[in-house]
Amino acid sequence: MNKKILLAVIILVGMLFFMYLKMTSSPANNAKEGASINKKEADYIMANKKTIYLAGGCFWGMEGYFQRINGVIDTDVGYANGKTKDTNYQTVSQTDHAETLKLDYDISKISLEEILLHYFRAIDPTSVNKQGNDIGRQYRTGIYFEDKNDKPIIDKIMAFETKKYGKLAVEVQKLTEFILAEDYHQDYLDKNPNGYCHINLNMSNEPLIDGKYLVPSKEELKKRVDELSYDVMVNAATERPFSSPLDKEYRKGIYVDKATKEPLFASKDKFDGGCGWPSFSKPILTDKVKENQDTSHGMIRTEVRAQNSNSHLGHVFTDGPKDKGGLRYCINGASLEFIPYEEMDEKGYSEYKVFVE
Repeated sequence: MNKKILLAVIILVGMLFFMYLKMTSSPANNAKEGASINKKEADYIMANKKTIYLAGGCFWGMEGYFQRINGVIDTDVGYANGKTKDTNYQTVSQTDHAETLKLDYDISKISLEEILLHYFRAIDPTSVNKQGNDIGRQYRTGIYFEDKNDKPIIDKIMAFETKKYGKLAVEVQKLTEFILAEDYHQDYLDKNPNGYCHINLNMSNEPLIDGKYLVPSKEELKKRVDELSYDVMVNAATERPFSSPLDKEYRKGIYVDKATKEPLFASKDKFDGGCGWPSFSKPILTDKVKENQDTSHGMIRTEVRAQNSNSHLGHVFTDGPKDKGGLRYCINGASLEFIPYEEMDEKGYSEYKVFVE
């Protein structure tokens, strides 16, 4: 074959290859690929979605507060557990329904315990048929559940809050009906930023459980912890698999940041990941850790760090137990300290016991 023919063949092959690339990257194909990704995301959300119903006075404020909480998937406002199967804003006081927030949440990101602690922070749990300036049976407080497995968790939080407040006015019932409120009530504070709200929405940005955890300087930390722990927390090193005694630690308790002693994970969320590092399905509270993209070592991973101290903890993967949300927080034991349940009171972690029991 002479050079001219060979050159023509090469050009023709190149043109055909270019046309193939253009066809496979067409908007239609991209749309199909995007639809496939969106379907996977939707399937993941549906698999991890649970629902709880919360009555806490005017539902505008309840919705506005919880829309700011990480792990909340969707919210709707309506009327629950009255004497009739139908009602509306004009008749709710006559049908004995409670203004209620329907809250869908992602179990891989937030626990029902955390949601209920937010709920009790947002309401006055001892007030009967009154929240803020609103008075009437429709403004009563209540927790309504569909899943019977939620009842023990609700009872646990109710007992915890009773120790703080005494007798509570919050009713706990199985959901009998939820009637969606009129359109103008949905996302009301988004549509009306200066609208009436009996809840301080800024509370949603504050730590759920107060605690002053001081972050040591690198020099102080180096004196306080062993060489491996320092290298992991500060330099993002990785301990050898199966080298940490915490990998096989399954007693009740909490796992705290070795730098600040701030709680990060709970034994209830720990499982055997088979990888040689302590594995958890989620952090103890959504605001305790932060995640960053990690492109080191020729890989694309999601790094996990302590929110307060910025200590490197490990990475999070999507191969965890499906019944726990599907995530695996693969954490270096060198970054953690274990506090047994029996020692939590004396060491100042009483408020975190609800996440362990």
